[in-house]
Amino acid sequence: MTSMQFGLFSVGDVTPDPTNGTVQTEHERIKNTITIAKKAEEIGLDVFATGEHHNPPFVPSSPTTTLAYIAAQTEKLILSTSTTLITTNDPVKIAEDYATLQHLADGRMDLMLGRGNTAPVYPWFGFDGSKAIELTVEHYQLLRRLWDEDVVTWQGQFRTPLQGFTVTPRPLDGVPPFVWHGNIRTPEVAELAAFYGDGYFANNIFWPKEHYVRLIDFYRQRYAHYGHGEPEQAIVGLGGQFFIRKNSQDAVKEFRPYFDNAPVYGHGPSLEDFTSQTPLTVGSPQEFVEKTLTFAEYFGDYQRQLFLVDHAGLPIKTVLEQLDELGEVLPQLRAEFDARRPANVPDAPTHAARVAAKIAAAEEATV
Repeated sequence: MTSMQFGLFSVGDVTPDPTNGTVQTEHERIKNTITIAKKAEEIGLDVFATGEHHNPPFVPSSPTTTLAYIAAQTEKLILSTSTTLITTNDPVKIAEDYATLQHLADGRMDLMLGRGNTAPVYPWFGFDGSKAIELTVEHYQLLRRLWDEDVVTWQGQFRTPLQGFTVTPRPLDGVPPFVWHGNIRTPEVAELAAFYGDGYFANNIFWPKEHYVRLIDFYRQRYAHYGHGEPEQAIVGLGGQFFIRKNSQDAVKEFRPYFDNAPVYGHGPSLEDFTSQTPLTVGSPQEFVEKTLTFAEYFGDYQRQLFLVDHAGLPIKTVLEQLDELGEVLPQLRAEFDARRPANVPDAPTHAARVAAKIAAAEEATV
């Protein structure tokens, strides 16, 4: 694995294909998610991440179940989320479920925490959506303690107290899963990621880059403020989107009906305006490579790039074709990013590297 991780993230939407009106069943969508993840490993990607939703038209309500199933059928792929709802999930259950996944996947997993963007989910799980920030902070503080401490006594505002509690299983090799904090608009989330020295994932797929530049710069500054390193050493991940064909005109013609009708961004800006203002590339493979390489110019050097491909009603055949296109240019992307990467920028975090760092720190402490 190189210093930069490339991968996919899925939101698991079940959207009608606007070209023929067909809709995948929930069963088909779930099984196709597995097919896509296995294809990701086949073409040489590093990461596959699935979202968490509890409402139609989405199907991934149980990320750990899906990721464990993928882990059993892959060998190198890092399994992650996009995102795990830190607000409405019990931190104890998050600690248990993802530590279990960590063991099953032999360490090749991490998770992205976020608030989600579905307001009704809060009362479904007994919470008040107006307390989203407070829930995020309190739940994450407890999650960290559950993983970092063998015995936890705790009392907070949003759940029953814990007295002498030990979460099981304990993290693999004594190293908790690496945490990314997914964010599209909230400085408090960037602050939380910076305080703990965690990763910060800016899912910059909808808004102009200037919005995310401000958030990422803020995270980098706060990361340095808390003593984790220089701003350029902060751990950053980015979202992205593409639809590529050998010929640019073919890509635009084929993707336009999906863009125009997709619930997440259809019926708004034109495809041309959207591609000019966001990371979405609709064009040739070389156009995709060139645009992706510009991300570091705006946001600084970073560690993880995830792409959204399986959405908007695209049929599974087309998604797999898109991944074949990505696989052809992936070596070029890796080489270009590695060549441009300054020596002081850290590699993408992995379980093996974090275990090695823990051992080295312990040995140094005994000297």
